[in-house]
Amino acid sequence: MDEAANNGIHVEERKLPNGLCGLYYEPTRLIVIDETLLDAQKRCTLVHELIHAQHHDQGCNPYDSKTEHRTRIQTALRLVNPIEYALAERLYGGNTYLIACELGLTVQVIQDYKNLLHESIE
Repeated sequence: MDEAANNGIHVEERKLPNGLCGLYYEPTRLIVIDETLLDAQKRCTLVHELIHAQHHDQGCNPYDSKTEHRTRIQTALRLVNPIEYALAERLYGGNTYLIACELGLTVQVIQDYKNLLHESIE
C-alpha cells in the first residue's frame, strides 16, 4: 500500500458488484478492491489496479482491450518470480492451479505468465 500512498492513490476495500475484483477510477486516483476476496486475490488485484494507475488509464473493457492485455502482462511480470515459477512448474508438472497456490498468486496471473512465456518463444 506504500506505493499507492506515495503516488497520491487512495485504496479502499468494499463489496463490488457482479464479480468485479477491483477497479481504478482515474479522476480521483481511487482503487477499490472487493473486500470479499482472499488475500492472494487482493494482492494480485491491487498490483493490477496500480498498473492501471501508473498508466493513468481512463477505463477499459476487461474482455477485449489492449490496455487490459498490457496491464495483465505487467501484473504477471511484477508478481511472478521466474526462479520460483520454474521450480513450482517442475514440482507440479505445469498444473496452473497448484503453481498459483504454491506462489500465493491467482490462477489468472499464472495463466498470463504462461501465455507470456509461450509468446516469447514463438
